[in-house]
Amino acid sequence: MKYFPIDQALFIQNRKNLAALLKPRSIAVFHSNDIMPTNADGTMAFRQNNDIFYLSGIDQEESILVLCPSFPDPAMREVLFLRETNEEISIWEGHKYSKEEARATSGVQTVLWLSDFKKSFNTLMMESDHVYLNTNEHIRAVVEVETRDARFIKWCRDAYPLHEYERVAPLMHRLRAIKSKQELDLMQIACDITEKGFRRVLKMVKPGVTEFEIEAEYIHEFIRNRSKGFAYTPIVASGFNACVLHYIDNNQACKDGDLLLMDVGAEYGNYNADMTRTIPVNGRFTKRQKEVYNAVLHVKREAMKLLVPGNVVADYHREVGKIMEEQLVKLGLIDATDIKNQRPEWPAYKKYFMHGTSHHLGLDVHDVGNVYRKFEPGMVFTVEPGIYIREESMGIRLENNVVITENGLFDLMRNIPIEAEEIEEIMNQK
Repeated sequence: MKYFPIDQALFIQNRKNLAALLKPRSIAVFHSNDIMPTNADGTMAFRQNNDIFYLSGIDQEESILVLCPSFPDPAMREVLFLRETNEEISIWEGHKYSKEEARATSGVQTVLWLSDFKKSFNTLMMESDHVYLNTNEHIRAVVEVETRDARFIKWCRDAYPLHEYERVAPLMHRLRAIKSKQELDLMQIACDITEKGFRRVLKMVKPGVTEFEIEAEYIHEFIRNRSKGFAYTPIVASGFNACVLHYIDNNQACKDGDLLLMDVGAEYGNYNADMTRTIPVNGRFTKRQKEVYNAVLHVKREAMKLLVPGNVVADYHREVGKIMEEQLVKLGLIDATDIKNQRPEWPAYKKYFMHGTSHHLGLDVHDVGNVYRKFEPGMVFTVEPGIYIREESMGIRLENNVVITENGLFDLMRNIPIEAEEIEEIMNQK
């Protein structure tokens, strides 16, 4: 791992929080993600399952965490199972956790090899009535590949058919939605690295530079600051490309007079940043571009005022829609007739602003959390309104990451330039 060690206190507390939500005589099981194949003998880069990482800090494949809080023997109430390494694995794949290193990382004192799993698990199951198993229950997930969790569910239910099975995902969503100070510190680092990348790019963008050259500048800055790289596939979209919401080709030259929309974020310690900025390729906004830009910035700032404890996603988005409607009327993009004739399910403003304004952020870029749950202090959201005028080949989106607190918002991206004039000034520095 490139990131500095994370204090095990984070993971110890996370496990305590989950244990408090489990029914008496329960056991909960968490698996690492699979290493996914590509072609021939190729594999994708490993990305740890966020739930086992949240509870243990273990960032390695073929790991299992078992929690059995009421087991008679205290030593077996938290057990971490790891792939046993050997000289051949060390030569071909590199270093793997020793038991001592796993204890130091996770705070779990009982660390066993995977070869001990079935015997130990059977012992734990004999003293358990409720079995909490994990699945990906994200509201937008499309799961087409059988996961390690799914295979284990089949095996476990076949081997132990008379236990009561429970879903642990809702409990994890409940816990992970509220970030601790340590988590916020990690997210701040991810945002700070993202800022460094953006400032680097501001100094090199000019007519003729390609989108992929800009992407390369970001990845260079991210990795040199201990990030694994992009938190998600970056969007570097110039001109009309910015009107394609999930444009990721990043293969065109930036033209004089065009705008450049960049939706990028660094990760750090598996926690993510998610920033969008839109800048003029030649270093100066036109009057029309600045007019639309400032409209988006106005909506963003007004939307942030609505991210307060007690509000809910549906009401929040509805109110942001009204703010956007006002701005689009001022820009001459919609009028009173459009609003009068709009359909309730697709308001007139959706022609130019067709996506949501905010989503949870954390270990996942679109982090877990119940969309019907009221906002609470400690929740982290993006704020990302945009206006996309296809007939003008202009797409503008602005996005910051903010923490809801008891007394307002804390902006994790407060230091990243966003005012049109500041962006122009940096881009035109000699």
